[in-house]
Amino acid sequence: MVDLLAADPHGWDDWFGDSESAEQARIQANRVGLHVLGVGIASRDIPALSADMAEGGREAAGGLPERLARREPVPAGRLLGFELVGYDCGLWHTWTCLGGLVRDVGHATGVRPGRWGLIQDERQARRAADWLTASKLGDPKVFLWVAAMLVAVPGARERARSE
Repeated sequence: MVDLLAADPHGWDDWFGDSESAEQARIQANRVGLHVLGVGIASRDIPALSADMAEGGREAAGGLPERLARREPVPAGRLLGFELVGYDCGLWHTWTCLGGLVRDVGHATGVRPGRWGLIQDERQARRAADWLTASKLGDPKVFLWVAAMLVAVPGARERARSE
C-alpha cells in the first residue's frame, strides 16, 4: 500500500475523515487507477494501538487517533482482506515493508498472504499479528502489530449503478 493522496491540502493527514471526502479527493486528482479503501481496526485493538501512537508521536498520526476513539464503523464495501500494520514515529509500516517478516510469520504460524497480498481470514490475521508482536521481529521500528481490515469502498459511479 502506498499513500497517493493527502487527506488535507497541506499534506498533514494521510487519513480521510469519511469515504465521501476520500472519493471527492480521488475525483479531483483526475488520475486513473486510484481507489478509496476503508480501513478498520478491531475495537479490542484500539486501546493498545492508541497508546502506541501516543508513545510514538501521536501528533504525526493526523486525525486517526480521534477517529479510533470514536470507534466509527468501517465504510460499507467489498472486503479485500487484512494487512498487518504497525505505527512508528508518525509512520505506518506493513509486515511487507520490513524485510523478511512475511516469511518469518509464514514459517512460525503458517499464515501467508493471499489475494492482493492480503491475509484473507480475520482469525489468521489476528494470530499472525499477535505472533509478530510477541516475536519482537519488527524492532526497532514496530513493537505492536494489528490486523487492519481493508474494504474497497465503491465510488459514486458504482453506487449509482447499484441503486
